[in-house]
Amino acid sequence: MENPFRSEAAAFRFLLSTIGAFALIVVGSWINTWLGLAVAIVLSAAAAWLYIRQRGERPPPQHVVRAPGRRRVLVVANETVEGEELLAELRRRAQDAEVFVVCPALNTKLRHWASDEDPARLAAQARLDRSLARLEAAGLDARGEIGDADPLQAVEDALRVLGGADEVVLSTHPEGRSHWLERGVVESVRERFDLPVTHVVVDLESQPAP
Repeated sequence: MENPFRSEAAAFRFLLSTIGAFALIVVGSWINTWLGLAVAIVLSAAAAWLYIRQRGERPPPQHVVRAPGRRRVLVVANETVEGEELLAELRRRAQDAEVFVVCPALNTKLRHWASDEDPARLAAQARLDRSLARLEAAGLDARGEIGDADPLQAVEDALRVLGGADEVVLSTHPEGRSHWLERGVVESVRERFDLPVTHVVVDLESQPAP
């Protein structure tokens, strides 16, 4: 199913707009029933117009300027960053490349609204450290950092830090267990950046406990 939201920020803006529209309808209905109905019709027409416009022609992919140097592989993964499938894929693709791993610090909505991101960042850092240690043990030149909770923003930030990359490797849970797949993150990254994107599915439930 196509995800209508390209980022968490877009979904949050939609939520705020919906609440505001509902409030306008309630106020209009309180003043006059017909006024409330008119407000509802106008807002519905405006929402339909914006949706049709958004689904129109998409902007061209963002051109990524590549800084000189060795080949760079940007890896974006959260809970699956330690997966065997991801490690095997990087062994095949990045033996002669610099590997930069970004682990978005995903947080619960409640903690995010309370500005309590420390537990999420600590958990992400622990996973990232273990992943980098395994990559280095496999003979790969790897480094990384904690990224933005929005994976699209995390990719953009990392490309800015690296001075570009040659390809992006996105790791997710399998279909049905992946929030990123539900939100269309893989397709959104392919649409936004003119880089090769490899999608790696990691099934942590099928792997032995460390």
